Amino acid sequence: MTQESLDRNEIARHDGNIFLDKNDDDWEWRRKLRANPATAKLYRLGVGLLGLIIVAGGLALVPLPGPGWLIVFAGLAVWASEFEWAQALLDWVRDKVRAWNVWVKGQPLWVQGLAALVTLAAVLTFFWVLFRLSGVPSFMPDAAEDWLHTFAGL
Repeated sequence: MTQESLDRNEIARHDGNIFLDKNDDDWEWRRKLRANPATAKLYRLGVGLLGLIIVAGGLALVPLPGPGWLIVFAGLAVWASEFEWAQALLDWVRDKVRAWNVWVKGQPLWVQGLAALVTLAAVLTFFWVLFRLSGVPSFMPDAAEDWLHTFAGL
């Protein structure tokens, strides 16, 4: 991105509007859509519904194994392409993730290891609860299933 587009995007995020304006976009085809009030409303409706479907699907997947939060953030990114409040929220989330990464990298190795162990424990606990409630999946190899029944108490 050029410095001019970065400045325009920063101004667009803080100009008090709810929607991005036709002048807030770097892409010609979206500027044309936003220039016509009828197509702008349809486009915003489409982006809003697509973002809602992606966010709702991601939230449904959060308690299941897989990239639930990643899908939620992808839906937020879809919304952020059209709505300034979503851009602000996405910027806030990015800032928090960056701050966490900077904090962790600045810690001693034992703190980084502890953070990794806590994360591993949370993931293992999640899967233990999931398998306890729903049973061990049948697609798992017999040796893994036997081990889970014997040692993990499932």
